[in-house]
This record gives sequence, structure tokens and C-alpha cells, in this order.
Amino acid sequence: MGGETDDLWRTIDRVGEMPYGSGQIAAAEQLLRQVDATGDEQLAFAARMLGTAAYYYGGEPARSFVTFSWCLAEFDRDPKPYHQRHLHTLLWYFKHMVSGLLEFPEVPLDRTMAVLDDMERRYRDSGHSLQMVYKYRHQVAVHVGAAEEAAEWYRRWTTAPRDELSDCAGCDPTDRIEYLGSLGRYEEAVALAEPVLAGRLGCVEQPQCVLSALLLPYLHTGRREQARDAHLRAYRRHRTNIADMSLVGDHLAFCASTGNEARGLELLERHLGWLDEAPSPGDAMAFAASGALLLHRLAADGHGELPVRRPAHLDRPAAEVPVTVLADELAGTARELAARFDARNGTGAQSAIVAEVLARQPVGDYLPLSPTARRRPAPAASAGTSTSVARPGGDGTDESAPAGSGPDTGAGGASEGSGGASSGSASVHRPAPLDVPADAGPERLLDLAEAAWRTERDDDLFGILAVFDERFGGQPQQQSVVARRAEFRAVERQVAGDVAGAVAANREALALHRQVPDPLRAQVVAGRLGVLLVMSGEPDEGVPLVEESADHLMAHGDVWHRAAAQDRLAITFAEQGRGAEALAAVDRASTEAAGSDDRYLVARVALTRVRVLELLDRGAEVGEAALRARDLYEELGLPEHRAVATLGYANSLDDPEQAVSAYDEAVRLATDKLALPARTGRARALVAAGRPDEAVDDLVEAVALCVERGIVDGAAYLRWELADAYRRADRAVEAAEAAEEAVGELDRLGRQADADQCRHLLATVYRSLGEDGPALTLLDELADNLDGPDNLPARAGVLEEAGELLYAQDRDNLAAQRFGAAATAFRLAGLPLDELRVRRREVAAQHWAGDPAAALAALEVADRVAAALPNGSGTPDSDDADDEAAAAHWERAMLADVAARAFLGAERPDEALARLDGAADTLRSIQAFGEALLVDLLTGEILLRLDRPAEAEPLLRATLNSLPAHSEPVRRAAWLLTVALAALGRTAEADALRASYDLDSDDD
Repeated sequence: MGGETDDLWRTIDRVGEMPYGSGQIAAAEQLLRQVDATGDEQLAFAARMLGTAAYYYGGEPARSFVTFSWCLAEFDRDPKPYHQRHLHTLLWYFKHMVSGLLEFPEVPLDRTMAVLDDMERRYRDSGHSLQMVYKYRHQVAVHVGAAEEAAEWYRRWTTAPRDELSDCAGCDPTDRIEYLGSLGRYEEAVALAEPVLAGRLGCVEQPQCVLSALLLPYLHTGRREQARDAHLRAYRRHRTNIADMSLVGDHLAFCASTGNEARGLELLERHLGWLDEAPSPGDAMAFAASGALLLHRLAADGHGELPVRRPAHLDRPAAEVPVTVLADELAGTARELAARFDARNGTGAQSAIVAEVLARQPVGDYLPLSPTARRRPAPAASAGTSTSVARPGGDGTDESAPAGSGPDTGAGGASEGSGGASSGSASVHRPAPLDVPADAGPERLLDLAEAAWRTERDDDLFGILAVFDERFGGQPQQQSVVARRAEFRAVERQVAGDVAGAVAANREALALHRQVPDPLRAQVVAGRLGVLLVMSGEPDEGVPLVEESADHLMAHGDVWHRAAAQDRLAITFAEQGRGAEALAAVDRASTEAAGSDDRYLVARVALTRVRVLELLDRGAEVGEAALRARDLYEELGLPEHRAVATLGYANSLDDPEQAVSAYDEAVRLATDKLALPARTGRARALVAAGRPDEAVDDLVEAVALCVERGIVDGAAYLRWELADAYRRADRAVEAAEAAEEAVGELDRLGRQADADQCRHLLATVYRSLGEDGPALTLLDELADNLDGPDNLPARAGVLEEAGELLYAQDRDNLAAQRFGAAATAFRLAGLPLDELRVRRREVAAQHWAGDPAAALAALEVADRVAAALPNGSGTPDSDDADDEAAAAHWERAMLADVAARAFLGAERPDEALARLDGAADTLRSIQAFGEALLVDLLTGEILLRLDRPAEAEPLLRATLNSLPAHSEPVRRAAWLLTVALAALGRTAEADALRASYDLDSDDD
């Protein structure tokens, strides 16, 4: 029986170390069943004390009443020495009982008061301060609306001396802040919090509870940035624990009070299912009231018909409920529960509190919760609007940024105030804006429009077209005039982002020119139409149009038309990935353009060359071509086009620091069209240069630009990049927020593979925040998503990470399961070395889980994997041993170490020693000296267990002398050496060594 009870005591320790929640509750209940089967009274008491905390903090407080009452009755019925060891905890739990009983309207108030009286008696009898008794009498008075009594008990609570039963330095002020906030004494509340937040808070409820209590005081005192940070930090801690349901409600109310109804709705949908399993009616009332407030705010903003997803429960299927319907339902729930409390209490206090929550108004203006949320998306933004413009009568070149200069989903941009100022060069050649002659006829106006278009003067172009429409709109015109106006209508549609409209207008112009007939103009329009069709994903129709146009214009056009036709052909081939043909076409375009006196045409073709060379991945030539195009546009005084060329140059640079400088120029020159690729490019260069903190601002701006434009996929991927930049800059909370948003958006877009990669990043961030529960959930979700033959290595890696996380939490049984699953995936993927590594870790986890049989069974499998593993191209002691061989030797040696520990756990020390034979030498042969010393240390320990101190002493002495002075194993080595010396009768040496290393007699 002794072995069984020892195992159960270890289980109590392990369950106590588990995170609060349903998992710990299930483990605690299983433990209770096992304990009761033994009949051991001490185990039964300890297990129920553990269960009390698990129930209370895990969201099932009503069940804690039962375990606590059992322990209290047992304590009073037959006091035992072990009861006294639990006395402090038992007295502490009285606080949980008072606050918990108050949350159930079916529990008579007299019962709560009786528990309070018992608490006071026991605190007095044990010589403790009554500070906590006063605090909970204050809470009862607040609950029933006895304002004067609450104030008096508050005075006693805050003036009584603290002792070891007082709430911690975070929780005690938290409750005071809540009370002061309820009285509107916001400045006092904030002042009380400052020293709390400046200190160290190690309680499981902090700092999230104090931050939640500060939400309204911060808002009402104008500390809006602190309010935002408090919301973000605190909600992260509350969201995984249903025991914090009422506090999550506080965050719903905060969203409703700050203009963040969209965020609040997301949180409400995430937690709405909690109402079906609320920890208490009090929690349900608080959550429902805050949820109703949020939904009423949404309805007031015109979103009353918006569907809210409600999860299924028992006989109720999942459904989408309109905002207004759910708002009324939640408000009714809150009011009904408040009425039940008031009926018990004999007051109207809880109904008044619910009414106050439902009537709250926003506090101040909209408060952005993240840098990327500072702007609202335009309601009718067009996703992925192209910035390319095919110029009628011109070359039809694509004016978008060079490849790779923006998010993968497309460029675009919104005004950032960078303007389009030129560099101020004295060589700038820029035609003056055209005056529109008062007597100009339709043909003359269209000639002026074409001249403006060819020389990049868009404002003049649209001004002239406006004059044309004012003078001649609706009047009968010659067919040629109608056709030319149709060409420019295509431009207008395309600039507006209406590609389909531009295609239709070009088709109309083409038909009209053919009717004139005007074969030359018809072929120009056909070429432009073909480019648009290719860019719209219709190459089967578009490519022949461009090729036929080019052939005709090369035979019948002037130098300008020939150059423009070849330029269009180059763009078409580039879009098709036909790099060599595109380069040949752009070479022809360059030759033709050089024969003209049109510097705009020369510059335009130069920019096309940049794009084609990028397609061919000819980096050095891209840079040279981009610099030439940049210089040409500088001479022309066109800063936006110069920015495009500068982006091409920046993209060509391998040195991140040089790229940052180039992107700096692009950002300075870029107008709204290029702000997005310029900012994105500079951000990526900054990250590559090891300056992620500086990249954050550009990525924030880039995300905001995508949001403004409705470029949903671009925003999703850029949030992913932003999350990674935050992570690299050690800004984990912000990294988590950005990654969570990115995962949600990628999921909605159906990009599961990318969403899973972002989940992996998010899991890493969670671990850095100490949020191991959410990290484990993500890793398990990833493993499920990757359950396919093509994803085996990735699945195995994720399972191994999950095992690492569980192993670090001392949840060794679960860790062993994950390691075993990871090893299977590595085997199926044909990666035996990786399988061996994880099999070794499985053995270690089973060993530390206290299951020798499972550890040895896992070892058998690991041994088979090790035996089948090839040695590689070298031998352990050869100079030419390759990395793979060295890794194999390392794994085998470390498996020997783990195997020895497993045999020791099974009380088989002879076999443990045999497994270590030669392992240290193998490790030294591959330069793994630290691991070799640890193997020597374990060997010495086993020799001592086998009563062979004469062999152990020299080995342990050599190991001790070789270990770094301040390394962790030094004290262990010194202690083992003293044991060996004492066994050899060399007590004086043992005592001297013990004194030298300050070892106590019971060190082990």
C-alpha cells in the first residue's frame, strides 16, 4: 500500500501544478476516486483541499462548497496533526466561501452571514487580524445596497492591520479600486493602483484583475492609453478561464464605452457559450448585462440586424441571432437574475446595478485599441484596386510598382501626406499646364488630352475631358471623335478601379474605330484592350490582340507607335511569365524609343525593362535599369514615377541596410498609390537588417492602408508580418494581438496553410507570455490540421513542441503521449534521426512521470530505432565524421543516458551501468564535452548505488574538477563525491569538501 499512497501524493502535487480549469477539475475528481478507494484519511483531506481550490478557481464554485464543508467538518470532528498543517489554507478558503455563496440567489443570505460569523470566530481564536472579515462584511453590504454600512466596513477594512491571511498586495487594492470606482471616485482609484502596478504581482489573479478594475477609472480620468493597455493585457489573461466570466463582461462594457463595438462583438461571440455553463448566477447576470449594453450600442449604430453566432447547447442548435433580438434576450436575463437576488436580499440593489450598466453611454471619442485600428475601413472600398493605367494613344504601360515591392496581394495605397515633390534638380523638364483655348473644337480638345496623357499630366487630362464634356457632351459628333472619347472613357473607368468598365469601354472604342475605319487607332486600342484582358486573367483573348496589334503597328505605325506597341508586348509577356520574350520586346521598344524625341516614352520603356529583368531574376541588371529609370524620371520632374523606379532599385539590393536607404527615398517620394509598397518594402528591409522595432511603424501604416482600401488579404498577411516584427522586437503582447487578428482573417479567407503558419508563430508568442494553455491548444489544433501524408514532418515538429511545453510543466504523462505521436509521424516521414530524438524524449518523460514500465517499453522502441540508424559517412573518432554521423552518435549516447535513468527508476542499477558503457567517450569524440561530463556524473552515482565507491571516487573527482565552477551540476557532483569518500572511510576529506561547497548533511 505504501507504494500506492506515495504515487497518489505525487499525483496530488502534479494536479496542484496544473493550470486552473476543466482539465484540472477532471484530474482532481479522478484523484478523489482513487484516494477514497485507499481509505487513507490524510490523503482524503489533502485531495479535497486541492479540489476546493480547483473548483473555485476553475469556474465551478458551487462544488467547492461541498469539499470545503467536508474538510471543515473533518477538521472539527477529529483534529489530527496533519489538519494543523492545512489550518492556514482552511482559514484562507473562508474568503472563497463568503464571496461564492453571495453569487447564488438560492442560498439564503443568513447562511452567508453565518459563514462570515464562523470565519470571524476562527480568525479571533487563532489570533489573526480581522481585516479580511471586515472586507467581506463590506462586500455583503455593497451587494445588498447598504451604503452606510459598506462605508463603515470599508473604513475598518482599510485601517485594520494586515497579516498572513490578508489578500495579496494586488487583490486587496483591486477590491478597493472597484468600490471607489462604483462611487465615481476615479482619481482615488487610480492613485491607489499606481504602487500596486509598480510592484511585483505573483498571485494567480493578478495583474489582470487590478487592470480590469481600472478600466472605467482610467477612462473617466482621461488616461485613455492606460485604459487601452489595461484592456489588452487583462483580457488576454481572463479569456481562457470561465471563472473570470464577470470580468470578461467588464471588457465587453469597455468596448461598448470606447467605440469598439466590433471588437466587443468578437469577444461576445467567443464567450457567449459561457452563459450556458456560467460559474454562478451572479457571473451570468454581470456578463449578460454587459453583453446587452454592447449589443444595444451596435443597434444604435445601425447594425441591429447583424447576425450574432450563438453556439449549440443541449437541445438548442447553433444559430445566428440578430443583434436586437439577442440584446433584448441578454437584458431580460440580467434583469431576471437581478430580481432573484433582490428577492433574496430584500432590496433593489442588484436591479439598480443592472439598470446602470444598461444605460451607460460612451466615455469620450473612439479609442483605437491598436495602431492599425486608428482608421475605419471605407464602407465601399474596392479590394485590390490596380494602380496600372493603359494610356490611350500611348504605350499602355503598367504604372504599378515593380514586382515584389508590395504585399503579395497587390499594391495600392492611401494618402500618407508624402506628396509628390520633385528633388529640386535644376535639370527638371516639365511642360507647363496646358491652357484650354476657348475656341478649341472637339478634335483639338482630344489632341490636347492625348498630349497631356502622353506627358503624364493627369490633372490636365481630366480637366480637358471635363471641358470637352461641358462643351460637346450630348451633341452629335463625328464617328472618329466618338471613338476617341470612348478611349478616354476607358481610362476614366480604369483609374476609378473599374477594370470591367475599362474593358467594356475599350471594346466600344475598338468597334467604333473599325467603323470609321481607322486601322491604326483600332490596333492601338486593341493592344491596350489585350493588356487589360491579360491582367484580368483572360490571356486567351488578350495575348493574340496584343501580338496582332504589335505586328500591325511595327509595319504601319510611326516610331512612337512602334515603341509603344513593343512596350505593351513586353508587359504582356511579363504577365505570362515569358521572360526571355519580354526582354526581347523591351529591347525593341528601347531601340524604337531612342529614335524619337519623346523622353517620356524613353522613361516609360526604361521602367518596363526593370519589371522584365525582375521577372528574369537578374538582380544586378535590375538595379542598373532602375537607377537609369529613376534618373530619367527625376529629369522629367515626376516624383511618383521616380518612386516606382526607386522601389525597383531597392528591391534589387541584397544588402538590407542599403535597401533601407533606397526605401527611405521611395517613401519620401511616394504619393498615395505607392505608399503601401514603399512602406512594406522598407519594413521588410528593416526586419532583414535586424531593426524590427523600426519596422513596426511602417507595417502598422501598411495594415491601416489595406484596411482603408478593403484589401482584406493584404491586411491579413501584413498583420502576420507585423506580429513577427513585434515578436522580434520583444513586444509580445502586441505580437499576440496582431497574430490573433491575422489568424482570424486568414481563416476567413480560406488560407489554411498560411493560417497554420501564423498559428505556429502565435503559439511561440503565447509561450513567451507564459500563456502555456493557449499555446498548447494552438499546437494541438495545428497537429490536427497537419494530419496528412504531405505534412508529416511539420506535424511531427508541432507535436514535439507540444511535448516540450508539457514536459516543462511537469505534465510528463501527457508529454510522453505527444512525443510518442511525434515519433510516429517522423517515422512515417522517413526521418529516423528525428524519430530517435523524440523517442528518447518519450522515455525521459515516462521516467519522470514515475512509470518505470512505460519508460522501459518506450526504451525498447527507441533501441530498435537506434539500431537501424545508419552511422553516416564517418566514425565517432574520425576526423572526417560528417554532421549526420555526429548527430547519430550524439543521439545514441544521450539515449544511453536516458536508458540508464529508466533502469534506475525500475531498480535495475546493473543494467543502468551497462547502458552507459562507452557513452561518455563517444560524446567526447564528437566534442560534446558538457554532455560527457553529465554522463560521467550519472555513472558515478550508479557506482555508488552498486556500493562500488572505489570506482566512483576518481570518476566523480575528475568530473567535479572539469565542471565549470558555477554550473548547476557542481553541487551534485561535490555531494556525490563526499558520499564516496565517506564510504571509503575518508571522512576528513568528505567533511572538508562538504564545507568547501557549503553542503548540508541532507543535501542530495
